[in-house]
Amino acid sequence: MSLFLNLIYLSAMVLLSPWLAWRVVVQKKNRHGFGQKFFGWVPRRQGDHQCIWFHAVSVGEVKLLKPVIDGIAARSPEIEIVVSSTTQTGRTLAAELYPDCLTFYSPADFSWALNRAFKQIRPTAIVLAELELWPNLVHLATSRGIKVCVLNGRLSEKSSRGYSKFSFLCRPMFERLAWVGAQSENYAARFIQNGCDPSRVSVTGSVKFDGVETCRKNEKTARLRAVARQAGIGRKSFTFLAGSTQSEEDLLVATAWKTAAATNDQLRLVLVPRHPSRVGKLTESLNEIGIPWILRSSINVDAIRAPRSISNNRGGTFAPVLIVDVIGELSGWWGVADSGFVGGSMGSRGGQSMIEPAGLGIPVCFGPNTENFSDTVDQLIENEAAEVVHDGKQLLAFMQWSFRTPHLATAMGQRAQQVVQRNAGAAHRSVDGIFETIPQLAIEVDNSSIRAKAA
Repeated sequence: MSLFLNLIYLSAMVLLSPWLAWRVVVQKKNRHGFGQKFFGWVPRRQGDHQCIWFHAVSVGEVKLLKPVIDGIAARSPEIEIVVSSTTQTGRTLAAELYPDCLTFYSPADFSWALNRAFKQIRPTAIVLAELELWPNLVHLATSRGIKVCVLNGRLSEKSSRGYSKFSFLCRPMFERLAWVGAQSENYAARFIQNGCDPSRVSVTGSVKFDGVETCRKNEKTARLRAVARQAGIGRKSFTFLAGSTQSEEDLLVATAWKTAAATNDQLRLVLVPRHPSRVGKLTESLNEIGIPWILRSSINVDAIRAPRSISNNRGGTFAPVLIVDVIGELSGWWGVADSGFVGGSMGSRGGQSMIEPAGLGIPVCFGPNTENFSDTVDQLIENEAAEVVHDGKQLLAFMQWSFRTPHLATAMGQRAQQVVQRNAGAAHRSVDGIFETIPQLAIEVDNSSIRAKAA
């Protein structure tokens, strides 16, 4: 099986080689971690305790791991934890969030890379965040006695159909999973339909609801308010934030803001693109339609700057759009916002998480394409805690409604915060599920207790 899969992957790489080369040379992506990804040259774990290898694709998944990793560390500090990620941004954030853990790029699904990584890490179990299933990974790990679990599992209807089409490859992979902590009953049912043992599937809820900041007076937001002031965002400003936007959404939001700002000189816009690497093209587009801007990376909180401003239709001025081109700050910027738009929802991406703004009580809207967060969206809409917009006109209407009827917007944000609070507890249930599935971890906990008493 591994040989067959290796040949498929290598053939795909040959066919895609022009595109891969273009990404490396032109887009300057995938330049880091080649040895770890392709050959499995990951760092060697030095300890000899039980070890959990957590894998998260990128920034979002790396962040959601925190309450679970903290929960495991609290239960048994001697269990060693390593964290891998696929992207450079995810790898960077993992090193920042988990300084006491070994962090590295995850090997690709080639047998030689995985086998080398297994020898270096010697994991007791591998926990995959959400859904990062690969046939070789699951097959080779379980063949070595390494249990593979899925944390915060989600399986959309579209993905489920895709796995079903290749059931000869995928069904054995699902059958080998030791435990799945699914976000919802629907997701759990799809995991079972694709081959998971029903006794090994639990509904934990979404871990993304745990560890979500619910107080706007947090340290991260307080620091960013100083940055915001230098970008022309004052205490009297009404700030609209567009987070995790895709290229097709940036101008949609900026154009709506320009129209709305013509009648409200206190309206400010903060744009946080999903991929900071395309900021250059974004600023060019804003220049073309006459919208001034300032980059977050250009603001030094120790040196007061006077950003450019433009005149509005009322004869006043308003500050330029603040473009956040710094990775890892979005959660803090949501605390600065009065209202907002969650990106990735107007195109084909399937949406980005709206849980962070909901936790802070921010009234938000998003586009109609949110299949990645369908259960969260359903709860928000049912509780009148968010709004779906289908085009720029509806986005503009939501923006204007937010600042013209702040009491109604505030009430919407409060309802969103209540949804988050009701869903808390998934991290605790997930930690329980992992320990119940992997008896060796419980032994480590017992040994820790014995050593503590002896000391």
